[in-house]
Amino acid sequence: MKTLQILSVNISEKKGTSKKPVNLINLTDLGVNDDAHSGPWNRQVSLLGMESIRKFEMETGRKVTPGEFAENITTEGVELWKMNPLDRLRCGETELEVTQIGKECHGTSCAIFKEVGNCVMPKEGIFCRVVKPGILCSGDVLEYHPKIYSIRIITLSDRASRGEYEDKSGPRIKELLEQFFILHSSFFLFHSSLIPDDPARLRDLLLTAREEKCDFVFTTGGTGVGPRDFTPEVVRPLLDKEIPGIMEMIRLKYGAEKPHALVSRSVAGVMGQSLAFTLPGSTKAVSEYMEEILKSLKHLSNMVNGLDQH
Repeated sequence: MKTLQILSVNISEKKGTSKKPVNLINLTDLGVNDDAHSGPWNRQVSLLGMESIRKFEMETGRKVTPGEFAENITTEGVELWKMNPLDRLRCGETELEVTQIGKECHGTSCAIFKEVGNCVMPKEGIFCRVVKPGILCSGDVLEYHPKIYSIRIITLSDRASRGEYEDKSGPRIKELLEQFFILHSSFFLFHSSLIPDDPARLRDLLLTAREEKCDFVFTTGGTGVGPRDFTPEVVRPLLDKEIPGIMEMIRLKYGAEKPHALVSRSVAGVMGQSLAFTLPGSTKAVSEYMEEILKSLKHLSNMVNGLDQH
């Protein structure tokens, strides 16, 4: 487990100004008590690492004091900019969740930029929201807990479940997701199931995924119009919000050249805290669908978790 040491905790009464070191900060549901940046939003607490500050000092030849870049918490031990949204930092019962890496630089309109001549916060500072309130002091240690995405893949096929042929569409989904999460330096955990075309078993697996708050649920198979194709009928009633645009666009994109693609009745939506996608049963279709789904997967996940980063 990686840890960060808190070197300084800092507060300012006005936005856009350097913060001053204090003995402790009291974290509430709104952020740092008595700090100008506290409020019901996602950038309640700012952190900057000495790893970034030292680089700035070497490049400019200027010494920087804790809080000068307006960070609430100055740390050492982990390169903060390499974290991802939804990662967590814990100290005892106190817990923060990373919501943003860097921010827009306000340039010369910012007092910090005027005083220092440059700023590392837009590139290497991170922002968090308070998950569990508490008190943090200089010398405390934060434990770094990266977000681990939980993914359930369900293949529906009578013949594959009987061993008459190998399931290739489920493993193809897994392969593409592995490539995606590795590219984004994210951690992940898979749960795969191969079941017959059985509505009751599918519903049970979906309810389990919803109860366990899986991040993503992918089904493959059962999206056509055959007598054993029922996946959309099972999934749709469990959705709290449907996301029709993704599947509509995929059908339009591939249906323009291959009319058979328009037969798919795939759906996508939010199921509790899970994002659910129903894909056709062929590996070719899986590859085509995943190419489009992956373009917005992280954005959808952030939105489901309350991180609207428009």
